[in-house]
Amino acid sequence: MTRERLQKVLASAGVASRRSGEDLIRAGRVTVDGRLAIIGEQVDPEMQRVVVDGIPLPAIERQRSYWMMNKPAGVVSTVKDRHAERTVMDLLPQNARREARLYPVGRLDEGSEGLLLFTNDGAWADLLLHPRYGVEREYMVGLDRSLTRQQKLALRDGIELEEGLARMDLLEDATPAQVRKLLDMLAPPHAELRWYRVVLAQGWKRQIRRMFDAVDTPVRRLVRVRVGSLKLMDIRAGEARPLVHTEVTQLASCARRPTTTRPPKPSRQIVEPATAADHGSSE
Repeated sequence: MTRERLQKVLASAGVASRRSGEDLIRAGRVTVDGRLAIIGEQVDPEMQRVVVDGIPLPAIERQRSYWMMNKPAGVVSTVKDRHAERTVMDLLPQNARREARLYPVGRLDEGSEGLLLFTNDGAWADLLLHPRYGVEREYMVGLDRSLTRQQKLALRDGIELEEGLARMDLLEDATPAQVRKLLDMLAPPHAELRWYRVVLAQGWKRQIRRMFDAVDTPVRRLVRVRVGSLKLMDIRAGEARPLVHTEVTQLASCARRPTTTRPPKPSRQIVEPATAADHGSSE
């Protein structure tokens, strides 16, 4: 086998996405031939001994596994966190946690909820996570009160963040039936909130919360309801299920072919409140 960058080897082995693999290396959890690994180094896993958390790569389960979860608020989206009472891994079935060696595809903030994906397929995770592939994420944003016309215009015209200018575009509102269905999947429902829909093709850390904070409307509740072609449906808070083959392939097909041009600024989309019981989410 030819030599490859260590992050790619970790991703191909299903240990982590390339970005998460860098975090593992940086944390000193990866060794190559008995020495601490270096980010960016090239290795031949057939000739060299690559070990992650004491487990050699050849011993890691190779069967690919894909899961979805309706993440509740108050749970951390990491594999391990000694400071957290619970992580999302505690909500997965035992065989998925240990045998398949799943890890979260991206993250939702501890206070955010909704659709969270898991896999041990690093290449598939990269297709969904990397901004250049533009896989959409849809959220519902719950507020204490309705947005004013001025606030909506400010969000659509753009909010200046540290990373640059972030905008929102108006979306078609959710129907009352969609809102009621979403409420059934949340715990507790918080029906008194006003809800707005937001869609991202790429985004910055806590971007939705920061944008709404900028117009003096703090987000009370954030629920991710869609990633690419996959929607949060018929799964209650804290529950998880494996994806079927068609869901896995359709998600991968949502990744657009990367171009050599610079990707556009992340955009936001926002809609009028559906009813007095709308729903919202954000990363």
